[in-house]
Amino acid sequence: MDLSNIVTAQFLVNVAVIVAMIHIILITVAYLIYLERKISAYIQDRIGPNRVGFDFGLPYLSFLKGALGLGQPLADGLKFLLKEDYAPSRVDKYLFTLAPMASIIPAMIGFAIIPWGGAWICPDLTIPLIGQVQGGLVQISGLSANVGIIYLLAVASLGVYGVTLGGWASNNKYSFLGGLRCTAQMISYEIPLGVSLLAALLLMGTVIPDGIMRYQAQHGWLVFSQPIAAFIFFLAILAEANRAPFDNAEAEQELVGGYHTEYSAMRFALFFLAEYAHMITSSAFFALIFLGGYQLIPFVGDPLTSPEATSIFAVLAKFGVFFGKVVLLVCFMMVIRWTLPRLRYDQVMMMAWQAIIPLSMIVLVMTAVMVYLDLRGVGPMLAANAVLGVVCLLVLPLIKPTKTNTRIEIYGSRFSPTPGERVVTQPTNAVALDDRPVEGTAPTA
Repeated sequence: MDLSNIVTAQFLVNVAVIVAMIHIILITVAYLIYLERKISAYIQDRIGPNRVGFDFGLPYLSFLKGALGLGQPLADGLKFLLKEDYAPSRVDKYLFTLAPMASIIPAMIGFAIIPWGGAWICPDLTIPLIGQVQGGLVQISGLSANVGIIYLLAVASLGVYGVTLGGWASNNKYSFLGGLRCTAQMISYEIPLGVSLLAALLLMGTVIPDGIMRYQAQHGWLVFSQPIAAFIFFLAILAEANRAPFDNAEAEQELVGGYHTEYSAMRFALFFLAEYAHMITSSAFFALIFLGGYQLIPFVGDPLTSPEATSIFAVLAKFGVFFGKVVLLVCFMMVIRWTLPRLRYDQVMMMAWQAIIPLSMIVLVMTAVMVYLDLRGVGPMLAANAVLGVVCLLVLPLIKPTKTNTRIEIYGSRFSPTPGERVVTQPTNAVALDDRPVEGTAPTA
């Protein structure tokens, strides 16, 4: 068997990118958890993790003690590894074990089509047991496919199965309810995600990641010509990743812990890692479609981060710019979580079906009309989005609000007492009714 026909320069680069990015994403996920604790502490006027360093209790490593709390992710990882892997007695053991894997795997394979470093001119290589490998122009990604965007959509839609299986297999009503919530929410918000993405692809005319990058390098970042589609897409990826204010699948005040209530140790850690890995992949997707990917400055063809730059220094610079945008977007998601309150579940669903989905379809129709009229430029598209935004603001007050939180009468309850019944809900003890029982404005004997 001649391996030289299989092992090409592009194949070797794909394997190297996959191996490198899996490790980079796992390390980044660990420190994103640390970063979220620090961001939440800053917003809440606290300090956050600041004690765990890398001294491991050894005197000769005392200079690494503290270290701004950068050892906290390592301590958390060791804690998850060493905790008891407990499973309730009446769970579906196979599905209970399969669910965390079904959640983490789609999160860890979606990044494959992202062009992290653009293109690179690979030199000729000589590899033992294989022989001469001819170099040439290769794409710095884990998978060079013409249907790259479709692949990412297909992989992202698989994430719901892990959450649903975890809720079902736990044999817990709170977990099951969290799984149902997540299923309905992710299916609902996949519609505006796909429609807004379709509007963007309709404008660019390609689904190939490299073609998307070249279009934005020539015509400017798509966030300027499709701001409404970018806003809808960002809302949808927040909902797809179960991030606040859309984290109803794990609402602690209502569902104890949601779909992962019964999980512990590394099974729970896999759900935890999957959430942050989904954030990285979806942020990379958003940066690719709307923020110019690895391009540093919009409307400026700088020599280092343009698609035409193919040196190894350009590849490293493009990766730094692209990954920097991803980290900034994830930080923005964290700020949103610790700033906005969680929406009620009925509000989440009504917003999807009564506002976001119709708006995304209008954006798609508007984009199709503009493309048909050959008005693809940033100016005409931005003007069309501005007109649509003004129309939405004018129509919004005319929409009749939907009645929510209508109290259902339950016969015999305190809100619907039986005929002749007098319901008393306040305490009858005088001390309990007193504002200052200790100082004593009412007798306590």
